[in-house]
Amino acid sequence: MFQAVAFDLDDTLAVTSRDRATLLEDATASADVDAGLDRDAYLEAHREHSGSESRRPVFEALLDERADAGALTRAYREAVGEAMEPVEGAADVLATLRERYRVGLLTDGPERTQRDKLGRLGWGDAFDAVVVTGGIDAPKPEPGGFVALADALGVSASTVAYVGDDPDRDVAGAATAGMTPVQVVYDGGPAVHPLAAATVERSALRSLPGLLERLGDGADDA
Repeated sequence: MFQAVAFDLDDTLAVTSRDRATLLEDATASADVDAGLDRDAYLEAHREHSGSESRRPVFEALLDERADAGALTRAYREAVGEAMEPVEGAADVLATLRERYRVGLLTDGPERTQRDKLGRLGWGDAFDAVVVTGGIDAPKPEPGGFVALADALGVSASTVAYVGDDPDRDVAGAATAGMTPVQVVYDGGPAVHPLAAATVERSALRSLPGLLERLGDGADDA
């Protein structure tokens, strides 16, 4: 029987109404930065330079010293925040699960950025514990963030079902930390990781409570 359910945020519980490449283009235009940035360059810099509080170190690595990295940081945070919207049924699923389990969130990214998203989504009080990996310098799939979340929830990692869409960061990371991974799948998304204990369609997220109950019963029988 699971004692807690934990989630990834981006592309699991919430999505953007426009793709991230377009949002990056909009932000560079808004900040009046002629940088010629593309999504791949951004992601590579994000892996190397992501700051604990904001994306500014990422843009500082991409822009020359004449460009205003601070302005682009603010513009991109605003563009992503305005485009962020919950997956259909996500709020109801979180409320239903909290009636039975401790519910947590483990999300990659800078502290301010990710908590700004939660505020915009109206989810400031939707979780019993939230861990933003930028704040502890332990990005997924490193086990530190998963362990920190289990500790914050007051449960053992082995009693946590972790729900996320990324095969390596979410599924493999959770499995390595001793959690039971459930992979969220969707059209155009990544392939299912072999370590996923189960999958759930993002468009059918409302089915997650029943799936977890069955999965927990199966784990008890194993």
